[in-house]
Amino acid sequence: MATISTDTPAKPLRQRMQHDMMMRGLLPRTQEQYIRHVRRFAAYLGRPPDMATAEDLRNFQIHQHESGASAGTINGAVSALRFLYTVTLRRRDLARGLVAMRRPHKMREVLSVEEAARLLEAAPGIKYKAALGVAYGAGLRVSEVAHLKVDDIDSTRMLIRVEQGKGGRDRNAMLSPQLLELLRMWWREGKRRGVMFPHGWLFPGRSYTDPISTRQLHRAVQEAAEVAGIRKRVGPHTLRHSFATHLLEQDVDIRVIQVLLGHAKIDTTAIYTKVSTRTIQAVASPLDRLTALIEGKTPPG
Repeated sequence: MATISTDTPAKPLRQRMQHDMMMRGLLPRTQEQYIRHVRRFAAYLGRPPDMATAEDLRNFQIHQHESGASAGTINGAVSALRFLYTVTLRRRDLARGLVAMRRPHKMREVLSVEEAARLLEAAPGIKYKAALGVAYGAGLRVSEVAHLKVDDIDSTRMLIRVEQGKGGRDRNAMLSPQLLELLRMWWREGKRRGVMFPHGWLFPGRSYTDPISTRQLHRAVQEAAEVAGIRKRVGPHTLRHSFATHLLEQDVDIRVIQVLLGHAKIDTTAIYTKVSTRTIQAVASPLDRLTALIEGKTPPG
């Protein structure tokens, strides 16, 4: 029987699944995650996944919940196994029993403009200051920041080209004059250190042949927040949230923000209307209007 295994070379079932993902244009990162989830299921099952029953899948999901797996892990496994059983094995009957976990809706943490300035100023070195500046100044996802190349910076048109963003979509992000100057400062320093090369990574990792890791960027944000005395729970994505919220508070059209963020649906961008304090403050309370009418004044709003 064909089996997905951790051994190399790839076994027939794993290879077939990889080919199916490739033909459907799944990103390499997504392919790796799907294979990893299927491996875990195979290890739990103790036999090839193509021999699993509906009860096996149910018990695996129960096992994940009892083990304290996060909603992200559970839903990632659901996506991977749905692909395996729906596309590769053509067993929709098994895929139907998989249940995704509803994530609790939490208010997104957002920095004030003053806090964002303090955090960037406290970044550990010009490289991280420039990288975090891109996250806040252009609203890029942490993975998009990490995978930028020198050629992606278009100073003539004042754009940042984002290739293969979420969903495999390419887009242009904004490049402000201040961000361009910050990137040029890093370019000069990177050249001096001998880690910056034409057509290479804009933010090299420990080796100039590899991009900086998202983990390094997370660590840099947390270190900067501590130095800046920011007590909010922050990460690189907080800078992206702050970018969108601050644009909304500047009365930038939400459809423009949608394009800049690379959202496929306006509903995703609309989430930021819930965290924009200035949007809330701009609304006149019905109590204020009522009080004004009682006192014979012109109602606000």
